[in-house]
Amino acid sequence: MLRRLFVTTVLALSVAGNALAAAPQTAVFGGGCFWSTQKAFDHVKGVTNTRAGFMGGSVKNPSYEDVVSGGTGHVEAVEVTYDPDQVSYQQLLDTYWHSTDPTTKARVICDGGDNYRTAIFTFSDAQYAAAVNSKIAVGKQLDKPIYTLVVKSTQTGLPFYPAEDYHQHYWQTHQAHYDAYVIGCGRPGALKKLWGDQAPNYND
Repeated sequence: MLRRLFVTTVLALSVAGNALAAAPQTAVFGGGCFWSTQKAFDHVKGVTNTRAGFMGGSVKNPSYEDVVSGGTGHVEAVEVTYDPDQVSYQQLLDTYWHSTDPTTKARVICDGGDNYRTAIFTFSDAQYAAAVNSKIAVGKQLDKPIYTLVVKSTQTGLPFYPAEDYHQHYWQTHQAHYDAYVIGCGRPGALKKLWGDQAPNYND
């Protein structure tokens, strides 16, 4: 009898604990080349999944070639699923800003074109407010105009679309090619110049 009571109590506490756990949240960030944006978030504790893809356009299920050729309206973006008990949305915003250059229009370092413009797609009023305030703070910190769009996902019309499997976690699956791209693009030096010690470490 005592043993049964103990087991019942343990199960009840387990169920209660699970009920209190926060549900996974979603965020989407367009920071230029989605290979590099995905790498930045893959290193964040509390991020449970990332997908490289496209958002903000007017064409359903676009391919990579559709987007880079122009005319779809999409930006390269990364969908981030995260545990808000382990990482806050503000921390994700900090990771995002420091992994990109929001001070140029339709260009991030060596990558130019409308599909490389920077954007934050939000999924709640709280995310939207945090993103807007963060953008203002970044503008003051850098003392430069910030061209990053802050967009409510309900206003995009179409959802996030994942890119082809070939592009997922490219920094891991095609490391030699990705490293060559990073060096050729000059990303480490450009972000170090912009963000100083807050810039990502490309040796990780």
